[in-house]
Amino acid sequence: MLKTTLRSVLAAGLCATVCTPAASQFLQPLTGKASNKATPSPNMTIEIWSDVVCPFCYIGKREFETALEGFAHKANVTVEWKSFELDPAAPARSEHDMYGMLVSKYGGTREDAKARVKGVVDRAKAVGLEYQMDKAVIGNSFDAHRLIQFAKTMNKGAEAEERLFKAYFMEGVHLADHASLVGLAKEIGLDGAAVQEMLASTRFTEEVRADEREAQQLGVRGVPFFVIDRKYGISGAQQSAHFLGALEQAWKERSAVK
Repeated sequence: MLKTTLRSVLAAGLCATVCTPAASQFLQPLTGKASNKATPSPNMTIEIWSDVVCPFCYIGKREFETALEGFAHKANVTVEWKSFELDPAAPARSEHDMYGMLVSKYGGTREDAKARVKGVVDRAKAVGLEYQMDKAVIGNSFDAHRLIQFAKTMNKGAEAEERLFKAYFMEGVHLADHASLVGLAKEIGLDGAAVQEMLASTRFTEEVRADEREAQQLGVRGVPFFVIDRKYGISGAQQSAHFLGALEQAWKERSAVK
């Protein structure tokens, strides 16, 4: 998602435009400064900055997973999820539903807002995701990101990411509600009491902020954003064929260096 698009949809959590570079440009060098974490590794590391209230982040996740399944070297790929808030200033719960929020921001009628959302829902359906935008509870995602950071320490970051996406876009779960987050955490095998204690504290605040600072340093301006080996970036919910081409190109370049 391009920076200009992100600015126009912060409150909505809707990514209206998908970047689609030409097939010969699967990989783009990072525009920002790579951190000192860029160290040689036998595995190819892919870091994914996303927000669990961003519909194209979930779509991009599915497209990437399809590509990874078809990648010959998938056993040598390490995936790490990174925090990125579309709207850090969002209230815990908005007074509007999805369509009311869009009407408030852009004007027009609720029917206009529903038409705006339909394209996103159709794109999600194409990758097997049944979005229920009527149920979406608009609000802040910060504590959801803290939960993901906690889950990562238990080797359940990917499970947390998937469960929170599904809860938001398909089940209408309020992701700023601590009781709801505890329930979701227990579903993926985390200790409910430990999660409740963590959410009541300020733990993992710095981990979320560190990811967001890294995003700025690397030139990430919108999500989803995929970083390969701290050298290349892929922006947007690309088609799976594009992701696969990027993986193959990146692997070939790694092999050439060796």
